[in-house]
Amino acid sequence: MRTAGPLALTAVLATSACGADPADSATRADGSQGEKTDVTAAMYPLQWLAGQVGGPDVTVTGLTKPGTEPHDLELALTQVAGLEKTGLVVYIKGVQPAVDEAVEEHAPDRGFDAATTVKTLPAVAEEGHEGDAQEEHGHEVSYDPHLWLDPARFATVATQLGEKLAAADPAHAQGYKDRAAKTAADLGTLDGEMAQGLSTCASDAIFTSHAAFGYLADRYKLRQVGISGLDPDAEPSPARLAEVAKVAKQEKVTTIFTETLVSPKVAEVLAQEVGAKTAVLDPVESQPANGDYLSAMRQNLTALQAALSCS
Repeated sequence: MRTAGPLALTAVLATSACGADPADSATRADGSQGEKTDVTAAMYPLQWLAGQVGGPDVTVTGLTKPGTEPHDLELALTQVAGLEKTGLVVYIKGVQPAVDEAVEEHAPDRGFDAATTVKTLPAVAEEGHEGDAQEEHGHEVSYDPHLWLDPARFATVATQLGEKLAAADPAHAQGYKDRAAKTAADLGTLDGEMAQGLSTCASDAIFTSHAAFGYLADRYKLRQVGISGLDPDAEPSPARLAEVAKVAKQEKVTTIFTETLVSPKVAEVLAQEVGAKTAVLDPVESQPANGDYLSAMRQNLTALQAALSCS
């Protein structure tokens, strides 16, 4: 993370304070006046969730720009300064070290770690085995952080986020809780669609660029075969490539999945070797070019159904 000395940070904070009057009010959707609660979200899926649950009572600021890899985020001084006055920071500890450090230093009592609300899965090594800790983008993680790829778990996060916002802004507590319930219901509907759509498939193995889809596989009784482990930037070993190719040929795999923010080259070479095609399976780490979290997940369902020959 880029850091700055105390004088530089103080100057930024002073400039920020001069640029925004805390007494400023905003017009809400119902026409009433009132100051909105500032919510900071570390990455897109959490930003989407905060917008759904917060609704007209919050202003959501995302720390990760669309189209950029969230794990390698380095915070600008202005972003760090923003954490000093935000009402809540929604993040997943261990995914973005810069965010972890900034929350601990500037918003220790206003952080909401989504991973604390659900049962997490162990980290998966390149070879596909569970381990105590694995490298993801150059830092160790003790669990798989991609929990938003299970709509059921994400629904639990939505409910808990509603409670957190209600506590931070009691004047609009009921609105947060109502929207959290609706968001959880929408995620429940998505979960039902995916469960139904993946219940009768000829194959249960999904071959992916890296092991980002453990929660999706766990929820819908699929087997994830990642070319790489949790870190998509890590080059798979020749032995791992040979192993994946052997399994893919044995199982007559038709599709090797690539991702939206990761180079498809290795997956394309593997697909050519085993006589398969490639298709995109979106880990939804960044805002989709068209649509949102729900539409991206439904596109994933369509891609999975085609790859696994689901009836």
